[in-house]
Amino acid sequence: MKLVNLSVIILLLNFNYLISQNNESCACCTEDHKAFDFWIGDWTVYNSEGDIIGANKIVKKQDGCVLQENWTSSNQTNTGTSYNFFDSTDNIWNQVWISNTGNVLKLKGNLNSKGEMVLKSELVEDSKGDYYNQITWSKNKDSSVTQKWIIIDENGDILRDVFSGIYRRSD
Repeated sequence: MKLVNLSVIILLLNFNYLISQNNESCACCTEDHKAFDFWIGDWTVYNSEGDIIGANKIVKKQDGCVLQENWTSSNQTNTGTSYNFFDSTDNIWNQVWISNTGNVLKLKGNLNSKGEMVLKSELVEDSKGDYYNQITWSKNKDSSVTQKWIIIDENGDILRDVFSGIYRRSD
């Protein structure tokens, strides 16, 4: 009988240890790491006139630590991939975008007080004038997402609009 009781105790201790290991929070399950989750999904992207301009698929990878974006324009000539992640060492969201045209864009930022994800590049020094790239993603009441990419000067004034898209779920 003592052997049976000892065996049961050992099994319970091992079971409790396994449960405690499985219940530990994952490295990227914080609210900060989930701040951009509203962008996850399969999307059809429209311009402001309602024309389809592309498709985008955003998936979570690496145990929830990375959002991977895969963009294809409606004419399928322009494609790109971005990797988006929250860096807990500096509490900043990062994006690295690479397109099939060789364009690379690196952005950093966070949610603003309106719940929009706002990411901005470092200052780009250009002979025609220095500027920043800034992209804002806003979750709309109908669960669509609006993405606006603008070029701003050092004072934050808009120099030009680069891209505006409305993401509607296709999944």
